[in-house]
Amino acid sequence: MSDNSPELTKSFTEDFHNEEESILDSLPPEILPEILIRLPTKAIVKCTSVCKTWKSLIQSPTFISDYLRHSATKNAHPLLLFRLCSENLAKAVESLRRDEVEKEVYALHWDDNKDFSEHARFDFPFHGQSINGVFRVVGTCNGLVCIADDLYRYCYNFIIWNPCIRKFVQLPRPHMRFSTHGGYDASVGFGFDSKSNDYKVVRFVSLQNKGSYGKFPPEVEVYSLATGEWRILKASPPKGCVPYRNQAFVDNQEAFVNGALHWVALRRSKKKLINFVMVFDLGDEVFREIALPNLDECALSDSIWAYGNSLALIQHSNLWVMKEYANASSWTKILSLADQGVRMGLPRPLGMGASKSKARGFRKSGEVIVEMGDGQLISRDLKTEEIKDLGISGYGFTFVGSYVESLALLDNPNQRAKTTEGLAFLDEANSAITKVQEWDEKDFAMDLFRQMFLMPFLSSLTQ
Repeated sequence: MSDNSPELTKSFTEDFHNEEESILDSLPPEILPEILIRLPTKAIVKCTSVCKTWKSLIQSPTFISDYLRHSATKNAHPLLLFRLCSENLAKAVESLRRDEVEKEVYALHWDDNKDFSEHARFDFPFHGQSINGVFRVVGTCNGLVCIADDLYRYCYNFIIWNPCIRKFVQLPRPHMRFSTHGGYDASVGFGFDSKSNDYKVVRFVSLQNKGSYGKFPPEVEVYSLATGEWRILKASPPKGCVPYRNQAFVDNQEAFVNGALHWVALRRSKKKLINFVMVFDLGDEVFREIALPNLDECALSDSIWAYGNSLALIQHSNLWVMKEYANASSWTKILSLADQGVRMGLPRPLGMGASKSKARGFRKSGEVIVEMGDGQLISRDLKTEEIKDLGISGYGFTFVGSYVESLALLDNPNQRAKTTEGLAFLDEANSAITKVQEWDEKDFAMDLFRQMFLMPFLSSLTQ
């Protein structure tokens, strides 16, 4: 038998694997998790195929939690997740066409190097499934991305997705829909409840029937990843409270900070509209409020973000930061952007005649990321005013958020809504506009006017 014979090669390979398995079996049980926890997510997923013992260990809730904790605390290289749309895709969505052929781009970039280099790019598995042409990114949390197909039309397709390990859960339809409650505005948030070790999607629905918009508290329903079900929340938000939700003009609607979701909300007080931050604690499932800085009476806040362990918001051309979380007196205007040139990389006011340059988020260093009118993404140091070209382009519908790689959902099979439910998503979304005429044409037209023209016009008055 020659040295290169198949029999000899097979024998050597079997001996090697047997010796390797013997070494692995001899490892103390406490050592193996310490080795595996240091591997990247792709390698971890491959390790589930080694043997049943490894698969059971890696998919256990304890290991998944430990891996996330290790990634968050030991990872010295922070990541940012970008969702980008090409110019052709953005134009197709804006014109309500669904004939686009290009996918949304989801990519991770290193946030701590000069080149802002790409770490990973993910294949988007839901291409062509959006009724609106493109999904909206609700938020990210612990390696999970929550997306919603609610950009323009009534639709109930919500997905929780871990792009690193290609796992996802498509949520069942919520209870409150156009077919059951008539016209509405809905604000959605996504975060993690550390008390119950559960991920939750929260949906605030402000009903518009019979001219009662804003007169009653929104209905609230919560989806639990642990139970896989929606439930109506018993506790109600403050009366007259309406989360400000306008996809055409608001880029970042919710912020998940310190175990709670935050929205900019409106309340009518006599003849005034008062803005405040509505807070929903995911653990206790209770509401509270945080006052906004002293803004103009009709000055709507454009966007709210997590800023470290606190909050930041863009109000027209002003950037505000809450230096001490939950302390309303600590709101500080750190930059006024109104008089700055567009090419300085600054967001401009929203509303009529506004520039298309918009703030999209923050880097770990505190630099603000801005999408210029031509699609170029830059970052600006708020102290030194230094401008950096990130070498990335987006043409609307851009999302930027901090990201940590995790194994969340690894212990779950991919879950799609039932086929009949999926068809119901499509049928209800396509028929909503025609059904609304049976509901109340006047109320619908007035709400459309308010959303598309009145609020942007009020915003423009304070420019």
